[in-house]
Amino acid sequence: MTAYQPLAARLRPHDLAHYVGQSHLLGEGKPLRKLYEAKQLHSMIFWGPPGSGKTTLATMLAEQADLAFETLSAVLAGVKEIRAIAQAAKNRHAMTGKATVLFVDEVHRFNKAQQDAFLPYVEEGSLIFIGATTENPSFELNNALLSRARVYVLKMLSEDELLHVLHHALNDKQNGLGELKLSIDEKAQAVLIDAASGDARRLLNFLEMAGDIAEQGHITLGIVQEVMGETYTRFDNKGEAFYDLMSALHKSVRGSAPDAALYWFARMLVGGCDPLYIARRVVRMASEDIGNADPRALTIALNAWQVQERLGSPEGELAIAQAVVYMSVAAKSNAVYTAYNAAIEAAKSHGALEVPLHIRNAPTKLMKSLDYGKAYRYAHDEPHAYAAGESYLPDEINDLSLYHPTDRGLEKKIGEKLAFLRGLDADA
Repeated sequence: MTAYQPLAARLRPHDLAHYVGQSHLLGEGKPLRKLYEAKQLHSMIFWGPPGSGKTTLATMLAEQADLAFETLSAVLAGVKEIRAIAQAAKNRHAMTGKATVLFVDEVHRFNKAQQDAFLPYVEEGSLIFIGATTENPSFELNNALLSRARVYVLKMLSEDELLHVLHHALNDKQNGLGELKLSIDEKAQAVLIDAASGDARRLLNFLEMAGDIAEQGHITLGIVQEVMGETYTRFDNKGEAFYDLMSALHKSVRGSAPDAALYWFARMLVGGCDPLYIARRVVRMASEDIGNADPRALTIALNAWQVQERLGSPEGELAIAQAVVYMSVAAKSNAVYTAYNAAIEAAKSHGALEVPLHIRNAPTKLMKSLDYGKAYRYAHDEPHAYAAGESYLPDEINDLSLYHPTDRGLEKKIGEKLAFLRGLDADA
């Protein structure tokens, strides 16, 4: 009897024609596409979120290159297991002249000694190392290992890509659910895709469970909610309630109401919202509603995002809560936000105006002979480190005024500084 395999395992593609996602790496002329077609591999790190296809991609590359493929889990393996595989690869290389691909999942969990154990075999060419990680390799991997492997960044699958995976799973009669002739409500489909959060494996696991309990071969929203538990019965990331809650959080921060902001933040968490999504929106609030009135808000928001990414729950949520409270009580300004939008509009409406000659770069004699950089005034050599009366805009829009600081927080001092400089301009 054939052992049971989960739907995600059964549908794992074995060639590029069936691989979904990562077009920035696998499209025509892209780096991994070239390696695949040339059947030549080098050591590499796949950095990307869960379910983005890291393991599948490593397997496909090894199969295409006709190389032996070994796998290790950094959670379970130690130096002993690494050396055993590496020695076998060395022997295989001596006999056949071919290297062995060693795929290490969650490689960031290896300590320095375990990571260093690969290096001699990578150096001699008997081992091609491919590591997969959800963490930033710059922080989690040794420089010695990083210097010998190229990092490729994989992205979470888009909604369209997940939709393609879902339809393929429903229609594939050999490995998928095609024999069951399942149908699915449009709303149930949307909730499934949203719940997957870019993770194809998670999507297929949800779909398989829903298919198991579907009555008369039809997957309804109720079945999907039952599969995913109570979280999505109360909170739908695509529904109006989601955007209402997000709006309530944003407006509470903007309105300097920390209690309300914390409440709406908690409502979103309890409802099942991904804390990383909230963290991204909090960063937006820092720039849009606080800006230069308190630049520390952006740093605190970014730090909270990083804590959530690196530590997860509950430390991450607490850090986001700290950012939400800080931003709620911080001085407010939308001057940068307003100036940015006005700058975009000016750039669109005035066309491709030429850069004034005196502020162009002049690295060559020819450019200098064309007066590039001529009469440029180096601000640091001027009184107050300011070239009073100098213009940095095209003549056509020389009077353009975009940024108007408020009289709140640090921006009050910024406004005073700009007023002083404008006075110098007038005197000049």
